[in-house]
Amino acid sequence: MKRHFLVSVALLLVNSLYAQIIEVVLPPEVSKTPLDGRLLIMLSKNPSAEPRFQISDDQGTQQIFGIDVEGWKPGSTMRVGPEAFGYPVQTLSKIKSGRYRVQALLHVYETFKRKDGHVVKLPMDRGEGQHWNIAPGNLYSVPQRLDFRNDSLFRFSLRIDKVIPPIKDPEDTKYVKHIKIQSKLLTEFWGRPMYLGAHVLLPEGWDSHPNVKYPLAIYHGHFPSDFGGWRTEPPDPNLIPDTSKRFNLIGYNKIVQQEAYDFYKKWTGPDFPRVIAIEIQHANPYYDDSYAVNSANLGPYGDAITYELIPEIEKRFRGIGQGWARFMYGGSTGGWEALAAQVFYPDEYNGSYAACPDPIDFHHYMTVDLYNDKNAYFREGPFRNTMRPGHRNYLGHVDAMVRDMNHRELALGTKSRSGDQWDIWEAVYSPVGPDGYPVRVFDKKTGRINKSVVEHWREQYDLTHIIQRDWPKIGHKLTGKIHLYVGDMDNFYLNNAVYTAEDMLKRLSNPSCNCEVDYGDRAEHCWNGDHKNPNYISRLRYHQMFIPKWTEEVKMRAPKGADLTSWRY
Repeated sequence: MKRHFLVSVALLLVNSLYAQIIEVVLPPEVSKTPLDGRLLIMLSKNPSAEPRFQISDDQGTQQIFGIDVEGWKPGSTMRVGPEAFGYPVQTLSKIKSGRYRVQALLHVYETFKRKDGHVVKLPMDRGEGQHWNIAPGNLYSVPQRLDFRNDSLFRFSLRIDKVIPPIKDPEDTKYVKHIKIQSKLLTEFWGRPMYLGAHVLLPEGWDSHPNVKYPLAIYHGHFPSDFGGWRTEPPDPNLIPDTSKRFNLIGYNKIVQQEAYDFYKKWTGPDFPRVIAIEIQHANPYYDDSYAVNSANLGPYGDAITYELIPEIEKRFRGIGQGWARFMYGGSTGGWEALAAQVFYPDEYNGSYAACPDPIDFHHYMTVDLYNDKNAYFREGPFRNTMRPGHRNYLGHVDAMVRDMNHRELALGTKSRSGDQWDIWEAVYSPVGPDGYPVRVFDKKTGRINKSVVEHWREQYDLTHIIQRDWPKIGHKLTGKIHLYVGDMDNFYLNNAVYTAEDMLKRLSNPSCNCEVDYGDRAEHCWNGDHKNPNYISRLRYHQMFIPKWTEEVKMRAPKGADLTSWRY
């Protein structure tokens, strides 16, 4: 049954000696029970889209404020005042007088009673991949014009009468199937049913070769709504060309469709290796994926993926079901995951192709040296502090600082609850704090680094350190399996950590690593080893690049008697 939510939001802006106040009234018809979450107020001067879609790290961002609400009873009032943290302007009193479009949104939290005894309130993913501005069930208002003057008293009202609808699940096709299982391990940890899923691309001839079992190609990345880069029809001739700001291209949407269709033709053609390819769904209360490892705050996602989800996929779709016949590839977050899972589960996977991986050495936590720096936001000097850059283009021009990125997240959510990049690193890598939330690795407002937390990170998740530390035990299981690719102008400075990792890998012995490390000249995020094509093309070709590469390499690493022929029809 369709529900209609009506929320009256009254904004009372008071210019006084003390503060300006925003009063938000939640009428009783909104909900029968109290609500928890993050109340967000957004101001925008850009009329091209709703304010909720205009919050970003770069200089084009609009304004957002946020406060936590807990047990918000229908009919009561919340006040947003000087305590509300804002981005990029930190306090409401500093907003300049002018005409804005204003919008309110409530990002709804759920209460979890975890196995470790902690009770936490978090925004469970609802199929959107942890994006607060499109999360089903969140309440928001229609944008309204606001003539803001910080030198006078006035009232302004909004109605949060819109609810973001559920997201429809993708449908199975001849080649693409979808699987979802309840994880026993994660359900036990979180104290409520928790699920893992995957989009499964079946090989050509899967249905006509019922006795063949296949290797498994595991593509790691962010939350996929369906199997990416796959299209069984030519590009839409009526497609209106878009503009890619990142690549400075007109009609990039048509290029994407053409590449997806070309992959379909290759996949079903006579010469492409016959494997099962999957993209995993493991969104959680902190982010759009889990980083595919066990974590004190997220739970045993590494074990759940490796020992619950993957065996179930192989069982249902005739996978070989042995570690030598599985390999992983991915970029950015997926690059880190592909390498981490290979290191932590060396017997369960037989190859890792990691492009532009998230920081694999915490000496280069993007531009922060967690081990030697005192502050994540500034390089500190006796007379001047220099802000650390967080994002650049291929020429080195900077459009966001590390502080900008983290202050945006802090406006979106306290206690690592923004659902975004720096907070998920904290949620995955940090120990659990006394309040049940991740311990901060650095102060989110000031950037001051917590060295005791850094040491925990080092021993548990610094992949460069762990590979070197554990090489005498696991080296013989990893030789030849590690492949790293990164552009030397990666937008997020991820190449810096790869440099130090490469130096370490070269020194490994007994056995030697026999690893591959490759760099793209002036290549941005996420370069993946293709020296022949521009990045905007190669980023669309992960499957067709790494599946044939692995099927050749596996001949050298497969155990004696392994089936290397039946699936090569």
